Amino acid sequence: IFALAALVVTFAGYKTVTYKLTALKQAQAEVSQVTANMRQKQLDCLARNIYHEAGYEPFEGKVAVAQVTINRANDPDFPNTICEVVYQKTTSSLGQKICQFTWTCNHVSAEKDEYLWEEAKYIAHKALTQPIAHSIIKKTNAMFYHADYVHPKWKLDKTAQIGRHIFYKERDGI
Repeated sequence: IFALAALVVTFAGYKTVTYKLTALKQAQAEVSQVTANMRQKQLDCLARNIYHEAGYEPFEGKVAVAQVTINRANDPDFPNTICEVVYQKTTSSLGQKICQFTWTCNHVSAEKDEYLWEEAKYIAHKALTQPIAHSIIKKTNAMFYHADYVHPKWKLDKTAQIGRHIFYKERDGI
């Protein structure tokens, strides 16, 4: 009887451990998949922003745009994720919706130049996984930029000009 009881307890323990391990593996797979999907979504948003904001800029300019986007996502005054930063809209004093990145208001839906799209994806991946940040943009914590043919009335400190973009730090005065 003792041997039979030991066998039953061992079998029940084995079943319980197996069940718990299976449940744990399944939960980890689900969490990993969600994390992978979320990471891919953020990567895609950053790549789209690089492509549409700096597609024809030099490599250094694309990296700088990626860094500004990341700087914003890391700043408590901006949304928490890359996608929320890219698609952020604010309201002007006249009640008009203002897109932080113009291309998001223009309803651009496709990346037409395959080479530039692949380069934007590469830069986005590197910017999110390796420290390739543009040193001036990261060091000064630049949060804003505009094309050199635009003349906003910002009271910000200019940090750099890279290609056709002028970069700024600080938020006061916009």
